[in-house]
Amino acid sequence: MQSSAIVIGAGIVGLATARALSLKGYKVTIIERNEKAVGASIRNFGMVWPIGQPSGIMYNRAIRSKMIWKEVADSIGLWYDECGSLHTAYYADEWMVLQELYEHFKVEGREVELMNKRDITMEFNSVNEYELIGGLYSSSEMIVDARTAINKIPEYLNEYLNVDFVWGKSITRIEGNKAFSGSTVYEADLIFVCNGADFETLYPSIFAEQEITKCKLQMLRYSMPEESKPLGAAICGGLSLIHYKGFETAESLPVIRKRYETEMEEYIRLGIHVMVSQNEQLELTVGDSHEYGLNPGPFDESKINELITGYLKQFIICDEWKLLQSWNGVYAKMTNHATELFLQPEEGVYIINGLGGAGMTLSFGLAEELIEKI
Repeated sequence: MQSSAIVIGAGIVGLATARALSLKGYKVTIIERNEKAVGASIRNFGMVWPIGQPSGIMYNRAIRSKMIWKEVADSIGLWYDECGSLHTAYYADEWMVLQELYEHFKVEGREVELMNKRDITMEFNSVNEYELIGGLYSSSEMIVDARTAINKIPEYLNEYLNVDFVWGKSITRIEGNKAFSGSTVYEADLIFVCNGADFETLYPSIFAEQEITKCKLQMLRYSMPEESKPLGAAICGGLSLIHYKGFETAESLPVIRKRYETEMEEYIRLGIHVMVSQNEQLELTVGDSHEYGLNPGPFDESKINELITGYLKQFIICDEWKLLQSWNGVYAKMTNHATELFLQPEEGVYIINGLGGAGMTLSFGLAEELIEKI
C-alpha cells in the first residue's frame, strides 16, 4: 500500500516538500488555510539567488533549486528569466570588495565577470552612470514572478505528481498521524508543517524554545514608461554586499560595513539594502527592509519606502517610473545563524521552517535533502 503524507502550507517550502515526497513515492495532500497562497512566498523579488549563498552545501543547494525551478517552469509554460545579477560600485571600497569577490568566485568556478563603467552603461539599461566605477556580473541568478509562480506550481504538482490540494482549511491541531480542522480529520503516515512563522500556532511551546524570530520587510512595485527597454539583469546597490553570507569571503567587507554604519546608520538600523528585479510585464520589484521581532507591526512606514527609493536613485535612473503598489511580508528567521529549522516534535511529524529570506532560492534543493534523510 502506498504511504501517504500531509503537507501543511502551500507556500514555496510546502510546495517543494510535496514535490520531494511525491518523487519518493508518497501520496501527498497539501492543506492550505487560504484559498490560495498569500504569505511571504508571493511577497518577494522572485529572485533565485545563488550568488548570495556561501560556497559548498548552500551554493550547491541553490543551484539545484534553480534547476528544479526550470524543470517545473518548462513543464507548465511558466515564465522565468535567467538574466543574472549585477552588483554596482559607486565608491572605491565597494569596487575593492567586488574585485575580491571576483577572485574568490573565479577560483570556486562561478561564472562571474568584472565590468567597467562603459561596459555596464552599454549593456544594462537604466543604470546610473554618475560616479559609477564598475560592477560584478554573475550569470547564475534567475527571476520568476513569485505571485504567478507560487499559484501555478500547484497545477504542476497535481498534473505531473498527483498531489492533491485542500484549500481554505486551517489545521488547528496535530495528534500523531492526524491533522484536525474543526470537525474534519485528515490522516497520513507523515505530516509536514511548512506554514512559515505560523507554525507557532500549532506548536507554541516548541516555537518559544527555538532561537527564531520574525522579519518584516517592505517592498514596492513600479512600472516603466512604455518605450523603456528591460533592465537586463537584477541590479543591486552596494548595501547588498553586507547582507548576504556569500559575500563574507571579501577581505575588505569590514571596511565598507564600518563606513555604512557611520554614514548610513538609519539604513543599517532598518536592515535596508536595495535591489530591483523585473518580471515579464517589465514591472519592477524594489526593496527591501528588515525589521526583526516576534510581533511585527501590520503597517508600512512611508519613511522606509523613502529611504529605499532614495538609495535606488543612486544606481538606477528611475525618475519616470510609476509606483503601482507597496506592501510588506513576514517570514521566520533563525537567530543562531542556522540556515533552516528541521524538527520532529512527535513521531511521524516534521517541521521545516526558518529559511529566512532565501525560500525561493533554497526550498526545492533543501526539501530533496531532508526527505532523503527520512
